[in-house]
Amino acid sequence: MTTVKPNALSWLGLSLAVIVLDQIVKAVVLATLQPYQPHEVIPGLLNWTLAFNTGAAFSFLHDESGWQRWLFSLLAIVVSGVLVRWLATIPRGDWRNALPLSLVIGGALGNLIDRLRFGQVTDFIDAYWGDAHFPAFNVADSAITIGAVLLIWFGIFASKKP
Repeated sequence: MTTVKPNALSWLGLSLAVIVLDQIVKAVVLATLQPYQPHEVIPGLLNWTLAFNTGAAFSFLHDESGWQRWLFSLLAIVVSGVLVRWLATIPRGDWRNALPLSLVIGGALGNLIDRLRFGQVTDFIDAYWGDAHFPAFNVADSAITIGAVLLIWFGIFASKKP
């Protein structure tokens, strides 16, 4: 008789939390901010500025005719599916893999919801220094970035078991 070891699919609860938080914050932002009107949060560093992105990271392909919406939607679905499958293969307690994967899944699906509902992603975090502005981003983008950085970090620096 084989014993089934619990896998990391329970970490999808964190993915769901990211999606819910992302969508709640975006709903608040859409209800309270005017597009492209900055609201200073930390002078010289951070504004809330409602912006929309039909492209991908750093507005890649934002000026195309609309086909990119479906490309990035399909990409989010495929990547999320691959990462869910990966979660199913790792032990539940392997948080160094489960945590980053669940963050990326939640972020990808949070932005997918925007693409499917509105044809664009809602961004509002405007970080800048002087006149140099980083492209606006959102909670989902933050989760994807943190997840990717953690995957790389743990992949490079995690202690290996003998």
